[in-house]
Amino acid sequence: MMRLGSGTFAACCVAIEVLGVAVFLRGFFPAPVRSSANTRHQAELPAPEPSAGASSNWTKLPPPLFSKVVIVLIDALRDDFVFGSKGVKFMPYTTYLVEKGASHSFVAEAKPPTVTMPRIKALMTGSLPGFVDVIRNLNSPALLEDNVIRKAKAAGKRIIFYGDETWIKLFPKHFVEFDGTTSFFVSDYTEVDNNVTRHLDKVLRRSDWDMLILHYLGLDHIGHISGPNSPLIGHKLSEMDSILMKIHTSLLAKERETVLPSLLVLCGDHGMSEMGSHGASSTEELNTALIFISSAFERKPGDIRHPKHVQQIDVAATLAIGLGLPIPRDSVGSLIFPIVERKPMREQLRFLHLNTVQLSKLLKENVPLYEKDPGFEQFKMSERLHGNWIKLYLEENNSEVLFNLGTKVLRQYLDALKMLSLSLSTQMAQYDIYSMMVGTVVVLEVLALLLLSIPQALHRKAELEVPLSSPVFSLLFYLMFLVLSALHVIVCTSAESSCYFCGLSWLAAGGVMVLISALLCAIVSVLTKMFFSGNLSNKTPSHPNSKWSELDHLILLGTVGHVLSLGASSFVEEEHQTWYFLVNTLCLALSQETYRNYFLGDNSEPQHHFPMEQGLDGAASALKTRTGGDGTERDNGHGSPFLSEVLEGHEKWMVLASPWLILACCRLLRSLNQTGVQWAHRPDLGHWLTSSDHKAELSALAALSLLVIFMLVQRGCSPMSKAALALGLLGVYCFRAAIGSVLFPWQQDNKDISKGIIEARFVYVFVLGILFTGTKDLLKSQVIAADFKIKTVGLWEIYSGLVLLAALLFRPHNLPVLAFSLLIQTVMTKFIWKPLRHDAAEITIMHYWFGQAFFYFQGNSNNIATVDISAGFVGLDTYMEIPAMFLTAFGTYAGPVLWASHLVHFLSSETSSGSALSHACFCYALICSIPVSTYIILVTSLRYHLFIWSVFSPKLLYEGMHLLITAAICVFFTAMDQTRLTET
Repeated sequence: MMRLGSGTFAACCVAIEVLGVAVFLRGFFPAPVRSSANTRHQAELPAPEPSAGASSNWTKLPPPLFSKVVIVLIDALRDDFVFGSKGVKFMPYTTYLVEKGASHSFVAEAKPPTVTMPRIKALMTGSLPGFVDVIRNLNSPALLEDNVIRKAKAAGKRIIFYGDETWIKLFPKHFVEFDGTTSFFVSDYTEVDNNVTRHLDKVLRRSDWDMLILHYLGLDHIGHISGPNSPLIGHKLSEMDSILMKIHTSLLAKERETVLPSLLVLCGDHGMSEMGSHGASSTEELNTALIFISSAFERKPGDIRHPKHVQQIDVAATLAIGLGLPIPRDSVGSLIFPIVERKPMREQLRFLHLNTVQLSKLLKENVPLYEKDPGFEQFKMSERLHGNWIKLYLEENNSEVLFNLGTKVLRQYLDALKMLSLSLSTQMAQYDIYSMMVGTVVVLEVLALLLLSIPQALHRKAELEVPLSSPVFSLLFYLMFLVLSALHVIVCTSAESSCYFCGLSWLAAGGVMVLISALLCAIVSVLTKMFFSGNLSNKTPSHPNSKWSELDHLILLGTVGHVLSLGASSFVEEEHQTWYFLVNTLCLALSQETYRNYFLGDNSEPQHHFPMEQGLDGAASALKTRTGGDGTERDNGHGSPFLSEVLEGHEKWMVLASPWLILACCRLLRSLNQTGVQWAHRPDLGHWLTSSDHKAELSALAALSLLVIFMLVQRGCSPMSKAALALGLLGVYCFRAAIGSVLFPWQQDNKDISKGIIEARFVYVFVLGILFTGTKDLLKSQVIAADFKIKTVGLWEIYSGLVLLAALLFRPHNLPVLAFSLLIQTVMTKFIWKPLRHDAAEITIMHYWFGQAFFYFQGNSNNIATVDISAGFVGLDTYMEIPAMFLTAFGTYAGPVLWASHLVHFLSSETSSGSALSHACFCYALICSIPVSTYIILVTSLRYHLFIWSVFSPKLLYEGMHLLITAAICVFFTAMDQTRLTET
């Protein structure tokens, strides 16, 4: 047997749980299933024209419709930027083309996730990328699916590309000339576009290319920095309009030398939310502008401002037909018919026939009962009618009957395309059930082990006896391992589709099976021990004062209620409302407890009233009687005086008023950022502050918030750290002033706007300095016989460094969130936790609840779009993946991380024993594990739900990231814990 501290045990459990969730996520978000893998690189003959009785001589692909194609992709080009008032004002040339020019305008509907890489895949392959491409977006692998770029290169077409380097990663060795720009450095919205435009004059003068692709990123970066209502948006749209005019006039001038006309395509990859971000499924993020411009089209007679809606996946099939290429095999889109409507009837029918044949082949490969699909039946009927039309066409070229029949066949084909595309789109969700089950088993075993370990983990000693070897359970272990190995072989040899877990090496897969077997043996061991010791413990009468308090009931009901709410899409979308309700109810419960203790004394509810050193050092004693522990008695505090006798002067009134003060702070914070889905569009204080008309008010609020932060944080710092903190917070304001978010009193305009790199790095120096000082103090406290005072100061300085980093990464209107967070922590420490003497478990859960609430107070939600990726590039002048990911993660989860850091300092400062930290670590791990474990079961059962990709999947990614951060927090808890491993 080995004795393990409960904190160390909890940290190990969460680490294993992270592994389980990672395996589950890999199964839930698999690589898309691709069709015709064995014939992917072989040239297939096109389907011949259908015939009925007479043989047709058209067995080749139709010739191309356009000689050159230019694709101008403007990142985050929302439809109303072109077709709305902004387009009329800032894009006059584009507006003229839309209203009166030879063009076809559409609103292209993207599918979630609305991030760049999946949208490029959708545009070029016509397929629906998986949601896991949100993660792959950070490091795009080469695109293996059949796509328009590959088809064009195979046909000998010369392709030139300038813009977002994501294209170069997706299509390596496909471009004869290219120049990539870093897509994730969002602070740059000028050079990133100039780097594309500088090549234009040279390329447009040449004729040695067939396709030109330009991907402009500046508009998207402006959105991330300052939102869709920024004055910078108008300037950028005007710039894009002038570029479009230059390309169009150049193409028209060149057409005199070519037989075929050219095609200019203006499109966006995704839209832009009202916050300026993207990734989720709001209308503003899904709807993008799509304009086809060519002299081949008929000029419009008048004002047309109501473009039709098409699917973004339809672009691939349309481009392929326009270039005379085969449609990509995996495309589920359909031809945008107005592009070919001026062609002869026979060509129109040929194009539609090729598209329906391609979709029907894809349907055969993905749907077992494809013959009964209504789209397939419609296709067969359309093909028969098409054959009859060909027969009639070959017999007599011109007649009214021929035209009427052709029109009917067109309608039949268009209906078949719509139905086939819809059928295929609904069939694209393919899950790797085996990997999902393996991950779920690991997570549930860890949760069961945590739940069964509660009595031992929350015991006064904060230690668990972990069985290392036992002859009985060794047999069970080997049997379990053999069963799992046999099951693994059976599944991997019989599975029709490839499984991620089957693709792992035998060493890795065997390691996971060993882990599952070991966890099962540990669970059985704990259950056996509880069963045999149960009779003994039943003979001992329970402690007379072991009843639960109202606060305990609230914590239990709140945790259960939150977990149950995750099964409803509306509650997931509006999860912030759940946490706001819970912290408000907690404040009311604390108010009731305060008044009862002040006016009635502690004899009515004695369980919280024991001396502080025992209340924290002996937290197990407070909980084990509630969880069926060994019933060891503790001081019930009957001798403690009334609160009214202990407190004097203003402290008495602060204790009574503090819950209401916290409640008022939470209510103010709710008004700052509207989040979720239902009310996200409504104006809030944050929108009012960030508008250009209220920059002076924002500047004053930001300065006041930074001053409050300094006053609340400096009290526990050393003199050197106080000076560093003051200079760092001053640097934060200077950084925001440099990028134009706030004003200096003497600054009246934004002429001196810069990227703020020097100012941000100035702050980073002080952040690192404070963190280094705190780490040095912690190491010193470990060496000098666990010096209690040095350790406390070191922990507070680490906490101060994190606060300074959060102040730098937060946008100015969110600085009050940080200030209020520190204020609430200060009030609760001094006037609630110390006077009422709550135990470590209750204090931990209160910290967790407030951390979750502050996650949403920041403006976060369960939508990917609310992640502020601009935080990842503060102080960086080039894209560096690891720092950017770390800063983005910290900026997003600053609320939970800061509350967890405060918890470590609070518990360490109130007791020199490590048991309080061990109990806190265990409780933190448990309360984080319960929702994650429940949620993966819920999403497995709801995987065919209508909102699985728009609501449940983003939440799953958030839960996985939250668990990873929880694991890091538990490791920090364990590092601060003095409990040591002992073998027996």
